[in-house]
Amino acid sequence: MFLLPFMLSNVAIWMRPAGRRSGSGVKVLCRLVALNLTLLYVLSAAGVALDLIAWKCMASSQCLAGRAWLSWLGGRPVGLRLAVLALLPVAAVALVWLLGARPGRSYDAFQVPGGDPEGDRLSAVSHWDAMPMVSRLRAIHVAAAFAMLDLTLLAARGATDPSVGTVALAALAAAVLLACAALLVPPTLVERPGTARRTDGVTSALCAVACGLTVATLAMVALDRTRWPASDGLPGYGRVVGLVYFTQMVLLVVLAVLALAGRAPRPALLRGLGAPVLSAGAVGLAGALSAELVYRTAYFLNRRAITGRPGDLAPPPLAYKWAIFIFFFTTIAAILVVGAMTLLSRRGRRRAAAAIVAKDFPAAPAGAAARMERVERTIARARFTEQLGPMAIGYACLAALGLAASVLGLSGLQPGPLAERFLGVPSGFVSFVLTMGSYLIAGVVVALIMGGLFAYRTAEFRRYVGVLWDLGTFWPRAAHPFAPPCYAERAVPELAKRICYLADRHAGVLLTGHSHGSVLLAATVLQLPPQVRRRVALLTYGSPLDRLYARLFPAYLGRDVLHEVGDRIGWRWLNLWRDTDQIGGWMFAAHRPGDPPARDDPTAAVDRRLRDPEDVVASAGDSVPPPIRGHWPCESDERFATAVRDLADRLRDPGRRS
Repeated sequence: MFLLPFMLSNVAIWMRPAGRRSGSGVKVLCRLVALNLTLLYVLSAAGVALDLIAWKCMASSQCLAGRAWLSWLGGRPVGLRLAVLALLPVAAVALVWLLGARPGRSYDAFQVPGGDPEGDRLSAVSHWDAMPMVSRLRAIHVAAAFAMLDLTLLAARGATDPSVGTVALAALAAAVLLACAALLVPPTLVERPGTARRTDGVTSALCAVACGLTVATLAMVALDRTRWPASDGLPGYGRVVGLVYFTQMVLLVVLAVLALAGRAPRPALLRGLGAPVLSAGAVGLAGALSAELVYRTAYFLNRRAITGRPGDLAPPPLAYKWAIFIFFFTTIAAILVVGAMTLLSRRGRRRAAAAIVAKDFPAAPAGAAARMERVERTIARARFTEQLGPMAIGYACLAALGLAASVLGLSGLQPGPLAERFLGVPSGFVSFVLTMGSYLIAGVVVALIMGGLFAYRTAEFRRYVGVLWDLGTFWPRAAHPFAPPCYAERAVPELAKRICYLADRHAGVLLTGHSHGSVLLAATVLQLPPQVRRRVALLTYGSPLDRLYARLFPAYLGRDVLHEVGDRIGWRWLNLWRDTDQIGGWMFAAHRPGDPPARDDPTAAVDRRLRDPEDVVASAGDSVPPPIRGHWPCESDERFATAVRDLADRLRDPGRRS
């Protein structure tokens, strides 16, 4: 849950358009969005530790009553309280640092040194060796996180009559933050292995300076005995949060413009807007979680909802209130859009499904009507995958509008008075929306946790969660270093080594891959030497290679890469697909049994459709009709065995194609 926004931002950078011109700009903006997520994460931790606890709660006898774990520090000077509680944001940075770094250490033995993560094709997967790049990004993000924490403390310290030391430290912290952003602008500084020593030295020095600056800031804040300014909240904190939200909005708008300028002519699942759409999702989720964390902690400390009555704690910054307020309407609007598109597309999907079922089972008995109806519904649901792209684009637009609205907090505008003035909505309704929005975000958190639990207990649900997790962790961490590590850096070289070993000892090697396994095998085939490829055949089933990957990642896995995979193995490739599959599909064309093949086109012999179910009535030796398989594997299917025998014959006779 903590790493999910970081993982989404990391996948977004690989969805860049195929054109190098706009693609380079998209990569830079994706990295800046990822850096902004780190700043928002630190600010939410600082909002809890510094603003709510150190500044507000420890200055209120009512808040400290009955809380011995806080009262011991309540009578101390403000600077000492802030310095001690600042250790919580430091620990929060260390937590995500460890979560993102620890699993990657076991992958080192399988990486190919001297790689180039800039490679624009899937063939570069085993040469990515992204650990050096991730180390540089990690140093940059840690330095930026500490610099933002320092600026938050120094902004509060220098709110009135700042000292020379405060100004100097603030200027140095701002310089570190700007340097972190500047290092992400030229892609070669963090990607190219040729600049490794120079870049590693710069990033390490920047991280060391940021750490030293944090120590100096904490020491100055703790030892400074001058009077702190009187304020209901930590001085300057609300404006810093508003500026971070404003920066997010600007980055997303520019990212969308660049993606539109460089999108490919071929229709894509997200219309070529994968990078801004997924970045908007990451930003929206991170903003909602940050706002909920701050507001939920304020509610806990205040022992009741924030009311503004005498004795209550001052509410958190307006940017968080706007984030919750807009998240509620964004979610409701997204649900309505999903419902509308589901209903609008239902007739077309059911019509297409009915045509497929009628063609597959022309002689079905009258007693199988209910069974055929169920098959139609399954096929119609499977075709809903193509509707997810417009829905995601719509949600991204709503999230961008939400960020624009949250920037109103910079002007001190409250959602209640604005809604009452322009919409005629009573202020009580706005309070209700804020409460419901907070519960909605909490519900999202609970749903994510429950989803993880159900993934362990339910095989069907685990399969879909696994597909999403594989999609998120397949690509190297080229944007956010705190995201979960990429397993392809280990899996692909290991598979390639094993295939080479088997090819040297046997006449041929048949590779079979289901679902995301087909993506791994496609990447592996592109790594094999020529003498090994001549002994390899490929069988994929339930494969999302064309239906999802080629359309979501056009710069790295387009149709040209799929043709390259086929060419390298002499088109000893079969792909099995079903109409009832929500994830997998055909690779090159929707060929069905009985369709005349194109003799001059090798791609025409790749795809084989499996009728699903095999029949709508029970066979003579069974009491129930065959099940609807959907995305489930088909190793026990006789048609799978037929495909295996066909490919085995092709390995024995290299000149044979079908």
